[in-house]
Amino acid sequence: MTEIAERSAATAPPGRPGPTRAQLAAWRAFLRAHATITRAMEAELVAEQQLSLAAYDVLVQLAEAPGRQLRMTELADAVLLSRSGVTRLVDRLEKVGLVTRCPVETDGRGVAAGLTEAGLQRLRIASRTHLAGVVRHFAARLDADDLTALERISRRLAD
Repeated sequence: MTEIAERSAATAPPGRPGPTRAQLAAWRAFLRAHATITRAMEAELVAEQQLSLAAYDVLVQLAEAPGRQLRMTELADAVLLSRSGVTRLVDRLEKVGLVTRCPVETDGRGVAAGLTEAGLQRLRIASRTHLAGVVRHFAARLDADDLTALERISRRLAD
């Protein structure tokens, strides 16, 4: 454990002990793995498809939504971006014809993002790069037991 981590653990609030060395090591390994994989997949998508990982995620979320539309707030939650971040991203995707904005029928003030046919086609092509990256940078490095354990752990952490 680093000196900073040791001091933080020593000054943790009563009844809330700081993390152990093993817990910090696991946390840091998790963060490194996530950053390494997402950086590699982002670089591949940009190089091969001129599409960021966040833009790809927006297209996926819209493709899987009923009617290929989501309220902007739902889209922001689904892609883990701030509302302003998703607004800027949808602006860029709208300018190139991959998504469109439309009013929410049941809410006069609500705005939804919808996937265009061009967006669906772009997603189909980009998914080849993305899915190959999932295999290369993630699945091929783990055996079946690792994948099962990681899925179980990830679901627990997400809940």
